[in-house]
Amino acid sequence: MLRCGKFLLPLDRPLLMGIVNLTVDSFSGDGLASDPVRAVAHARAQIAAGADLLDLGAESSRPGAVPATLDEELARLLPVLDALADCGVPVSVDTYKPEVMRAALAHGAAMINDIYALRMPGAVAAVAASNCAVCLMHMQGEPMTMQHSPAYDDVFVEVRDFLAARAAAATDGGISRDRLVIDPGFGFGKTLEHNVELLRRLDELAGGSLPLLAGISRKAMLGAITGRPVEERLAASVAAALLAAQHGARILRIHDVGATRDALAVWQAGA
Repeated sequence: MLRCGKFLLPLDRPLLMGIVNLTVDSFSGDGLASDPVRAVAHARAQIAAGADLLDLGAESSRPGAVPATLDEELARLLPVLDALADCGVPVSVDTYKPEVMRAALAHGAAMINDIYALRMPGAVAAVAASNCAVCLMHMQGEPMTMQHSPAYDDVFVEVRDFLAARAAAATDGGISRDRLVIDPGFGFGKTLEHNVELLRRLDELAGGSLPLLAGISRKAMLGAITGRPVEERLAASVAAALLAAQHGARILRIHDVGATRDALAVWQAGA
């Protein structure tokens, strides 16, 4: 079970995390920063399609992204978060800023999804006293420059060891392990070869004591494999999600909830 705010989430099947982008420059073209009404409607549509939880992100982390200011991020995030207070599923907030973490938790967020894995000063303390879940993601570098020249001696070993070290730092800071999730960070400071190696060995990462989140939906690695632009990556995204689930991922962070739900239902029926 994953402790996620007031929710206890069973992990006996892959959970679907529906993406709600509240940015102006989403890589997938679905940013809704300027329209909170549409953002809330989209979030509720994700739930109706089968999302087990939502992930709200108000600052783009795509390669080359320019950071949002604190005020910009909060202005995009909080009205939507407040409007989803009664949505019936846990709401995660994708942020690395401790100030945003604290505000999000005060407004009902059940999970913090941090691309910096709580490395920012004050981040551990911002979440430790709550009962929220925390996703610790691996990223080499920072969004603006992470895809310039990513390099590893052994990408699997380095990602595995980084996530283990961040989990230890979190528990040392007072965050119980039943609140932790790990994410290898597909596309965050990694070449196509790095991403494919991690996907191929995902079951080794997922074999530990912490649940694993996989976020591959619509990403550039799928475009590199298929030759498809971002708006034509539905089939590739569903295939990647299914493969990640087969390799042990317990949470799938996805744009296309209904299609992924159906693919998982067929797989599970025949398993």
